[in-house]
Amino acid sequence: MADSTRERKKSKKPSNTNFKQQRLKAWQPILTASTALPLFFTIGVVFIPIGAVLLVASDKVQEKTVDYTYCKASSGKGCDKFFENVTNTGKTCVCKVKFNLSQEFKGDVFMYYGLSNFYQNHRRYVRSRDDLQLHGDLDHKVSSDCDPFAEVNGSAIAPCGAIANSLFNDSFKLTYLKSENQQISVSLSNKDIAWKSDREVKFKNPSGNLKEAFKGYAKPPNWPRPVYELDTNNTDNNGFQNEDFIVWMRTAAFSTFRKLYRKIVHSGEFKNGLPKGEYQLDIIIMHTDFPVTSFDGEKRVILSTTSWIGGKNPFLGIAYITAKICSELQEMRSKGCGMPRRKNRLHHKRDIERENHSCSI
Repeated sequence: MADSTRERKKSKKPSNTNFKQQRLKAWQPILTASTALPLFFTIGVVFIPIGAVLLVASDKVQEKTVDYTYCKASSGKGCDKFFENVTNTGKTCVCKVKFNLSQEFKGDVFMYYGLSNFYQNHRRYVRSRDDLQLHGDLDHKVSSDCDPFAEVNGSAIAPCGAIANSLFNDSFKLTYLKSENQQISVSLSNKDIAWKSDREVKFKNPSGNLKEAFKGYAKPPNWPRPVYELDTNNTDNNGFQNEDFIVWMRTAAFSTFRKLYRKIVHSGEFKNGLPKGEYQLDIIIMHTDFPVTSFDGEKRVILSTTSWIGGKNPFLGIAYITAKICSELQEMRSKGCGMPRRKNRLHHKRDIERENHSCSI
């Protein structure tokens, strides 16, 4: 008796109810031409205007892309080759690119940096971080996910991992060439370029003085300076809460991507945006440069306005219109299958069955 009671207690059999035994009443619509046609028609009527509105909104976004992968310094040598000379270790390579805005960029203007053929979505790369450490907890042992960028010479790395180690470190200056004798520097702001949830929740600095807090920790191998000196112009923008660092740590889904670098400050000559005309982009590349030519990558800077749907992205509008076209094709097919066909003695029974099967929905 005791054994049978113990067996009943261990039983994992769901209770005998209609819900748990999946005996609830169900209804499945029978799709025929007469019921499917109105559905396809409705999809077409709704999706076309939505797709058109999205395409128009995306088309209104203004963009200017400047590729600087093979940008050359004043010496005529490309920055990608500059640091191959060991005598240039510790130096910076500055190259200048001039471009023209044919139209005024009105409203808010954002500066992005873009990379191609860089796979931030690789499984091991995405996992190569320590979220507890990034939340300001320096007391626990560094996560093994950070290997081989967990420690160096016996000292733990902060921040650890491949994502942090590959931090994008090119910097940019934008100048408006109003005339031959008048060059106006465009003010750029890095305030609130990272997601609010990342700034306030996911990334926290350890308490107290940052230099003391990170004492005993090593910087990532590819970094020119430690995490508490990332922003030499703003001491409040250092440590794990540095906004450029936070932006980089949010990994991209595809190998070609862009990340927000700065916002154009609306003041003086640029209170309404960027006026049309000639501009000069100064690219400052550190000695621990961000090389991309070794893996056939590309680097670029993008200036862009926004619309109510965000940046320039025609994909969503095209997707809606494509869905409408597919719906129309299916509607035409359903109409053809729904039309009464005359009996033909020459039709073999198997041919009729095959035709009926091809029209099934």
